[in-house]
Amino acid sequence: MDMILIMLGAPGTGKGTVAGILSKELGIVSVSSGDIFRKAISEKTELGKEVEGYLAKGALVPDELTIRVIEARLLEPDLENGVILDGFPRTTHQAEELEKFLSENGKSVTKVINLVTPEEEIVERIVNRRICSNQNCKTVFNMKLNPPKVTGVCDECGGELIQRKDDTEEVIKSRLNTYYTETAPIEKFYEEKGLLYSTQISQRVNRLAPEVAKDVVELLK
Repeated sequence: MDMILIMLGAPGTGKGTVAGILSKELGIVSVSSGDIFRKAISEKTELGKEVEGYLAKGALVPDELTIRVIEARLLEPDLENGVILDGFPRTTHQAEELEKFLSENGKSVTKVINLVTPEEEIVERIVNRRICSNQNCKTVFNMKLNPPKVTGVCDECGGELIQRKDDTEEVIKSRLNTYYTETAPIEKFYEEKGLLYSTQISQRVNRLAPEVAKDVVELLK
């Protein structure tokens, strides 16, 4: 595993979109803890049932449960060349456990990309978010910023576009509060290690995912 990137930022800042672009540019796999959890929920596994209760309330999945899932994923062969972690770590404890796990396997974090977006823009963006239901595609659209050519149909694969159950204003605000109290301290953790790259991503300053991804690729050269 040559390159290990971590995407930080509140829900709805565009971590998944930036990670998707970086995945293509750098030739490494993007892994989202949310995708792993949602797959488990849809398959009605024991893990899925456990996770579902937390996600429905906009709460974080407990550390030990999350760590177990991510560590298992990091050992899979498709991540030998590197990985972009989207949505993990979410607490300082998770960051410390990840560091320990990587160290035991002779690896270390390359760079942490922290995306910053105004809160009111985040809420508007998530409420308008639609995602391809095809697990092999998962392309993200926004009904205002980048709507699909045909309403409800994915441009990429023709799959049905869905709105996540937790993409409501009430749940979003709960998730943002959780983020600010539990996840934001990770910024300091990585800043002290000299790994943090914070950058604004906002429609208001006309700086969106392609511009951010381009700057990150340059940074990594």
